[in-house]
Amino acid sequence: MAERRQHPPRRPTLRMVAERAGVSTATVSYVFSGRAGAASGSGVAEATAAKVLAAADELNYRPNSAARAVRTGRSGMVQLSLHMLSDPWSLAVSDAVNAEANKHGLTTLILADGDWHAALDRVESDVAYLDGIGLGADAAGKLGDLVQRGQRLVVFTESPLDPAGFDVVRSDAIPGCGIAMDHLLERHTEIGCLAAEGAVRLAATQVTRYTPYLERLEAAGIDADPGWTVTYGDTQSSAFEAAVRLLSRERRPSAIYATTDFAAIAAINAAHMLGLRVPHDVAVIGVGNTPDAQRVAPTLTTVGPTDFFEDQARIIVDRALAPDDSPARLHEFPWSLFPGASTDLDAPASRMR
Repeated sequence: MAERRQHPPRRPTLRMVAERAGVSTATVSYVFSGRAGAASGSGVAEATAAKVLAAADELNYRPNSAARAVRTGRSGMVQLSLHMLSDPWSLAVSDAVNAEANKHGLTTLILADGDWHAALDRVESDVAYLDGIGLGADAAGKLGDLVQRGQRLVVFTESPLDPAGFDVVRSDAIPGCGIAMDHLLERHTEIGCLAAEGAVRLAATQVTRYTPYLERLEAAGIDADPGWTVTYGDTQSSAFEAAVRLLSRERRPSAIYATTDFAAIAAINAAHMLGLRVPHDVAVIGVGNTPDAQRVAPTLTTVGPTDFFEDQARIIVDRALAPDDSPARLHEFPWSLFPGASTDLDAPASRMR
């Protein structure tokens, strides 16, 4: 007996919805454009709109987003280009934007392609958020090209950058890093550093998150021990391995300044594995004020902006919904200290058993 070929079910169309509701296809299109509800003029009466929506629900009809984008000029899409997806900072950005976008019926898409310019060239969106664009003429040229093509952008930076047809979220970490070092120096003179590889490499020619570590030690009259600076890469495992190396030294520091929260959390976990008490054997401070700072034991002392992730999410979604002629804006977020138990010697010691 010949095998009967199974055909996939036919996707419901706008015409099918119109026939089910007993209205014209123009009426269905008008309802799904979001302009229904007017009982007079050229609008669609609420009762008619309700019939259309009920028919669409019965048929499991979903509007064609591509066609809607052509008609309205909006895709309903928010794109996020994040430098390091596994970083608690990036995860917090993604969670906050997704929650805010959902309130307005927008869909969040995370770009996995490291080349944000090429990725945005392929996918339309109502706004794109860029983290880690780099500096120099190349980045400026790519941003200018996207602006010229009408792409709405919100660019996060820790460096001097002014709006140029796109919104800028500026959050200068360097003063906050100085606050972190000042906090450790209140009780410690033997301070090690877990630093991102790039921060140490570039510190000779520009200010990075490693710079306040060196400057604050020098100002306190303390010689920086080169063996107490250990670098890590773009993974949590790399940060954990770096922390283990630092804490396994015969002469280890009494405190660790980590240039990111995820490296600081890795240091706490490494201390637990080595049987060290935090903060009594080693104090730890991070940078970023990410939600994960409150999810580790002991809670992490960190520096960062206040309410940053929720406020930035609103900035991104507001830009997606704003009229095309809305001016670009600069949004600045100053940093503060957020004390946790990881540097509080009066708190109960945390030790993995």
